[in-house]
Amino acid sequence: MLSRVGLHPGRHAHATPAHRQTAGCAAEGAAAHDSREFRMSDERELLDRTAELRGDADVIDRLRADPRTRVVAVREGRVRLDPEGQGAVVRVPVDAVDAADWALLGRDADGTPLLLASVAAEPDTIDAAPDESWFGLRDAGDRLAASEFELFVTAIALGGWLAESRFCSSCGAQLELRQAGWSRWCAGCSREHFPRTDPAVIVAVESADGERLLLGANATWRGRMYSCFAGFVEAGESLEHTIHRELFEEAGVRLRSVRYVSSQPWPYPRSLMIGFRAVAVDDRTEADGEEIIDVRWLTRAEIGAALAGDGPVGLPGEASIARRLIRDWYEERAGAGGGERSTSR
Repeated sequence: MLSRVGLHPGRHAHATPAHRQTAGCAAEGAAAHDSREFRMSDERELLDRTAELRGDADVIDRLRADPRTRVVAVREGRVRLDPEGQGAVVRVPVDAVDAADWALLGRDADGTPLLLASVAAEPDTIDAAPDESWFGLRDAGDRLAASEFELFVTAIALGGWLAESRFCSSCGAQLELRQAGWSRWCAGCSREHFPRTDPAVIVAVESADGERLLLGANATWRGRMYSCFAGFVEAGESLEHTIHRELFEEAGVRLRSVRYVSSQPWPYPRSLMIGFRAVAVDDRTEADGEEIIDVRWLTRAEIGAALAGDGPVGLPGEASIARRLIRDWYEERAGAGGGERSTSR
């Protein structure tokens, strides 16, 4: 494991930048500051995951012995960011890490081999050291460049799976790491286990005239924040079926013109948020009163004010796909209608 400040005494970490709650409504943190927001994109992956090396049984040992190799450490769903590197993920030498579950992350943009070290929780706060910071996605997702964001989320997702999936869910035997940390194998029943992803839909619903957006308040937020509607895909459902079911169950809304927009990994613990736009058949709404305590149609002007932090409702944080869906709808309509765009980032 890492020492209390993340490194052995006398060794210094350095960054080498190579440059939900999903049920009900989705809000992955409150909006507040001027910073990078999540960008929806269909670009190819930015991290070279070197999947072709995972079948090499010796690749982890070989890379741990290579002085060029750098390590991204994950602890309790958090990764270290360089306080002076503008959100760069910290990479440390291999010998800065003690006991850990190891996995191959891939190659950095400059070709440097990257390993993941999933380390045990420390007894003291993980934010105690003044010269370093550990961040989760809710804290730091909006600070990261696209290349760093993919590395950051992959490390959290894979590190969480390594920490939680040590025993076979079929027979209870202890599992062995395989595929350079991307699978586990059970010697008891020969079952192979892989990192799991739970799909969840998230939907921005607009009115038939395109001038209003429907948002809801989850009971957990006590009316302080409104967001797009979201829910997990149930067994046997398509994504489209989930959208129609969730919106009718939670808000009493019938939909048409459902279309895919983009997706965002959200590893808490293992979700993939799949973003859509849809149009309400009519204006009728009815909050279920359990998960969703209120639903509101908001005008373009009201959404613009909320994005700028001036109400009438709070919106999800900059790192979330929920906010990006809201912002994209607002800017599309603002451009069409000639209105002013929000100045918040």
